[in-house]
Amino acid sequence: MKSLSKLSQRTWWIVGGVLVAVAAILPLLNISIPGVLPGATYTPGTLQLLALALLFASLALSYHLLFGTAGMLSFGHALYFALGAYGLGIVLHETELTLLPALGLTLAIIITAAYLLGSLSLRVTGISFAMVTLAFAQAGNVLVRRNPGLTGGEEGLRLDTEHIPDFFIGVVNTRNLYWLALALLVVVFVVVAWFENSRAGHAVTATRENELRVRVLGLRPFGVKLMAFVIASVLASLVGMVHLLLQSGTTPRATSADFTLTILVIVVLGGVGSRWGAIVGGIIYTLLDQRLTALASSDAIDGLPAILRIPLSEPLFILGTLFILVVLFLPGGIAGAVQRLSTGTSLAPQKRQRLEEAE
Repeated sequence: MKSLSKLSQRTWWIVGGVLVAVAAILPLLNISIPGVLPGATYTPGTLQLLALALLFASLALSYHLLFGTAGMLSFGHALYFALGAYGLGIVLHETELTLLPALGLTLAIIITAAYLLGSLSLRVTGISFAMVTLAFAQAGNVLVRRNPGLTGGEEGLRLDTEHIPDFFIGVVNTRNLYWLALALLVVVFVVVAWFENSRAGHAVTATRENELRVRVLGLRPFGVKLMAFVIASVLASLVGMVHLLLQSGTTPRATSADFTLTILVIVVLGGVGSRWGAIVGGIIYTLLDQRLTALASSDAIDGLPAILRIPLSEPLFILGTLFILVVLFLPGGIAGAVQRLSTGTSLAPQKRQRLEEAE
């Protein structure tokens, strides 16, 4: 049984490698999926959408490490995504640094900020921890909106392309940004998997299940929880930096609590506690969010009776309905449903209870 488990894990890594290889050559292929993609896979519009989906998958993975692995429900995870996007944008605009030194300086600032804010937030647990992280995120949102000279205020911050390499600028180079987003997803997945399989990862998982028992064994949960918090925050900030390059700017929505709730919805849709679930949830949510917006303004929807046209013209209504259906009928999300179908087993009572508490 043990060898079967190892074989299954190895098989999943092989499948993952094949999927990454297929994703890497997508910009060189002419594949069209009507209704899902806006055009062939080599076109800039489709590559932009796919790159955005990969970035949301990476962001969901970073939140999975914080919430699914360490059990810390944060309402301020978007703050670190915003720190990456705004931090890199401000450094590029206010200094003469090129992209790589600017990335390094921004990363150093974010690591320091994540360590300090994490040290303060982890003084409390449970809902108090969620409220403290929400307070920090709201403070970041106010700072962004009230400093238009530095952050662009309500208009957002435009990317200064003077020190950006040419192969990352312009529509014709969307392919390079897609590959950058794919590489980031691989890096984030490897880092999350490494941490989960490390001694610190096992300790933080044990802390999530029973912190008192961990203390009785002589371990100090604070250190490993802070490590998980900092790693998840840094990964989210890296996603924010690439998102800045992909979108050529950023907006105050990146600092909002709504954005953190979006990340939480993605993780729940994909399956709390599953790395693959976070990736699938991020990709499906992004495709639905973008394509439902296009569908809502189409002539096909305009021609429907009012009873159908009104709800179908609201993408958030459809996404909300989908979220409710998943919570009610697919405990464990998409990953949990796939696992139960493949093994023919039901969700373990303990895991079901944890998922219901999270949802």
